[in-house]
Amino acid sequence: MEGENAAMAPLPEAFLHFLEANGLDPSLYTAIDSTPRYIRLKPGCEACIEEVEAEVKCNLEKVEWLSGFLSLPPHVQIAGSRAYREGKIYGIDAASGAAVMALEVSPGDHVLDLCAAPGAKLCMILDLLGDSGSVTGVDAARHRLAACRTMLQKYTLGDQCRLFVADGTSFSVIPTRSRSDCESGSEERVDVFKEWTSRRPWKERKRAGKSGSPQLVSSSQPPELIYYGHRSGVVGLTKGELFKTLSDDEIANKGYDKVLVDAECTHDGSVKHIQKFEHWGWRTLQRRVLDAERTDDLHALQANEPLIHILYCRIFY
Repeated sequence: MEGENAAMAPLPEAFLHFLEANGLDPSLYTAIDSTPRYIRLKPGCEACIEEVEAEVKCNLEKVEWLSGFLSLPPHVQIAGSRAYREGKIYGIDAASGAAVMALEVSPGDHVLDLCAAPGAKLCMILDLLGDSGSVTGVDAARHRLAACRTMLQKYTLGDQCRLFVADGTSFSVIPTRSRSDCESGSEERVDVFKEWTSRRPWKERKRAGKSGSPQLVSSSQPPELIYYGHRSGVVGLTKGELFKTLSDDEIANKGYDKVLVDAECTHDGSVKHIQKFEHWGWRTLQRRVLDAERTDDLHALQANEPLIHILYCRIFY
């Protein structure tokens, strides 16, 4: 009964002040039945719209301001649809898609996606790049980044991608733009990275079994590469070449073209996500989102990121 009363309670005063200051109508967050869901079409699958409509038994509406996105009624589930299982559509919130579009990805860009898991934005960046450039995804949660790796494989997008378990505030591995950056004359090259395989070494499986509950890596731990595509520039490198320390001048010349720092996740501020507190209780929103100590911690995180990555060309929040 207490949980039910909490769910029916009015929006927290601090949140109402925020909405008023930004010219937002509070009723947006209570009209759950009219808030649409969104999907994104995989490029080249535009012809499957009618197939999806027939399967989910509703019309899909084109999102005019967000290329490739379609909206559908909130009650419609896509997880069991054939198009979703076959990797023709993505489930992704419009807020997350807007974050990627604001990055203005261009062909040939080398993009760093910090806090990359679970991977919907990462896949969108790769779709925009096509056969050029590269994407490096970083996340502090191994289990979430593993889900990101699964998504890359499902949508066959991993060729130009690398995934690192690492703390984004201290990550400094640059993109591999060409083998000439790393090759060292005629010296014999040993212990190089070979083609990635999903079969993990015995030592890694043993370590994962001992780790127990999921944990986040700390800023003092070195980055761990858990996936790389055959055109990501990793194959043929040694560990020393991949993780080598560079001077500030070298980073300025060889760093990333675009950096996406979506911390906290754009989706967490979307209408759809905030509406979940209708069931969780608005007091929970007050505690988990509006609490002054928590917002101060978030500000410190966001303030720290550009200091670490100031030598990259462009950062988007």
